[in-house]
Amino acid sequence: MSSSNKSLPYTTKDVHYDNAKFRHRSFFKVIYQTFFTSNIKRTSLSCSTGKFLVLLLIFGIAYLMLTHTSPANSVTDRLGNGVKNSKDKLVSYGGSRLGKLLRKPPRLPPRLSPDQKGFNNSSSHESDKLNARSKWIARQQSVKDAFMHAWSGYTKYAIGYDELMPLSQHGVDGLGGLGATIVDALDTAMIMGVDEVVSEAGSWIEKHLLDRITKKGQVNLFETTIRVVGGLLSAYHLSGGEQGMKLTHTGPKPTVYLETAKNLADRLLSAFTSSPTPIPFSDVILHDSTAHPASGGLSSTSEVSTLQLEFNYLSAVSGDPKYSVEAMKVLEHIKTLPKVEGLVPIYISPQTGEFSGENIRLGSRGDSYYEYLIKVWLQQGTARDNNLTYLYDMYTEAMKGVRHRLVQKSIPNGLVFVGELPYGSEGAFSPKMDHLVCFLSGTLALGATKGITKEKAMKDNLLNFEDLENLKLAEDLAKTCFETYAVTSTGLGPEIAYFHTKDFSEGGLDGGNKSSEYVEDIIIKPADRHNLLRPETVESLFVLYRITEDPKYREWGWQIFEAFEKYTKVDTGGYSSLDDVTTIPPHRRDKMETFFLGETLKYLYLLFADSSLIPLDKFVFNTEAHPFPIEGTKNDS
Repeated sequence: MSSSNKSLPYTTKDVHYDNAKFRHRSFFKVIYQTFFTSNIKRTSLSCSTGKFLVLLLIFGIAYLMLTHTSPANSVTDRLGNGVKNSKDKLVSYGGSRLGKLLRKPPRLPPRLSPDQKGFNNSSSHESDKLNARSKWIARQQSVKDAFMHAWSGYTKYAIGYDELMPLSQHGVDGLGGLGATIVDALDTAMIMGVDEVVSEAGSWIEKHLLDRITKKGQVNLFETTIRVVGGLLSAYHLSGGEQGMKLTHTGPKPTVYLETAKNLADRLLSAFTSSPTPIPFSDVILHDSTAHPASGGLSSTSEVSTLQLEFNYLSAVSGDPKYSVEAMKVLEHIKTLPKVEGLVPIYISPQTGEFSGENIRLGSRGDSYYEYLIKVWLQQGTARDNNLTYLYDMYTEAMKGVRHRLVQKSIPNGLVFVGELPYGSEGAFSPKMDHLVCFLSGTLALGATKGITKEKAMKDNLLNFEDLENLKLAEDLAKTCFETYAVTSTGLGPEIAYFHTKDFSEGGLDGGNKSSEYVEDIIIKPADRHNLLRPETVESLFVLYRITEDPKYREWGWQIFEAFEKYTKVDTGGYSSLDDVTTIPPHRRDKMETFFLGETLKYLYLLFADSSLIPLDKFVFNTEAHPFPIEGTKNDS
């Protein structure tokens, strides 16, 4: 050790501490050690006179300590250092210096062994986990109760119709008359373990649906595929078909769901085979298996590219490749078309096979194109081969384009949002975001980790810079989507929101909740204030909770659920869409969309459930929340 006068890593005040336990040393010990460890000791003790003086000094100090006492009550009154004996006489500890010298050090609490510490900590941790688990189980039950209330209203007033009108208490067919609510809700009931609903819905499907399919007229290819074909195929797997999960032991045999789905899909195939290009027509006449384009001749980009999960799975379980072959031609064709940094217009022509117009957005007519690029690739699981790598590449390029061209921040508080390019890449940016865009948050997170937790992905070094960028955007967007709910008077999100930017501002169009931090950032126009019970925000909260394990997503979901309960629940049964989320009480729209049971309540239930229920690394959800197994994964029943 060097003898140079470098400063030591402590100050002179540390000299007065006993370093072993870092507590004050007594005054006597300081005097004694200072004297007897100094040069004075060595010089003064070398002569008899010095020895005498030392002894005299020691006796003098001892005499002072023995004879000098503190003023009466100086310690006992101020610090309560006295106690009473059995004869009520005050016995003072610390009234004399000798008392201080002879006083025992304070007794420290017993030290626990590492094993004991671990036991105490773990028992406390386990107790906290049990309390948290019981809270979320109770909230799960609340969602199940809401599902039963919605189903009871439907069966009471609208059984067999596509949708319930809960205020006027009757049914309406807006989706082709195939009992869409029944099929959409079936796998939700299976996941929730509501056997009476599974039995009721399954019996209706077995008795009536095939007859409806053979006799009904025009249906939309996209809506019928995602809701009815998707719902039947998910029910097939979850009821035990093709070595599926067997979540239920009631209802018809799984083959009933599969055969019905095949019959319907055979008729829907005419949309592909009738078209002169790989882009299918949008409408099908079921009873004679014919198809035609929509009025105007164009198809939505999202609609033609959001059929592949369903048709691929149908081919896998039926053994007939024709469904997958026709559906995948669409994506193979779109791969060859020109894009703007992976972004595509929202219309495409079945006649020419080309995109039409320049409108680029991730809201209506554009949204699920991007969703299915990554999900169709994920669906292949361990069977993924180089032939489908183009889907992952198209997705990756598109997300770069989203970050570069569509993402901005609001002012004054910097909410991240995804806007639109209504006049193409050279036109002006619009700070408009549909509620539908809130799907993107969950899709980004899913694409980054492929369904496993962020913690595991980081531990196994599976995330590249692009993945981390997408995860960050996913979390930022989830916050924005939640704040579009929290900024309103009802706590429910509008169909469309605009964001205050340096180039766009409109006063007097806030959400009504003046206490929101973001009341100046979010603009809600009168025509956009309706709420259709949509699922996209809670869908992303579910995915992000599963991937990040951050409990805030559960808490946000619970707030949204409570708002649905408070403002959309109809006492006689069912839930109603709203006309205006910024006013209280909100005017009700008299419509319960099928996706409220098929998606919104399902995602809320799974958000509050254990992550082992329909795990994201073993299932991929179609755009209507119907889960299909990922190829090559084993699912426990």
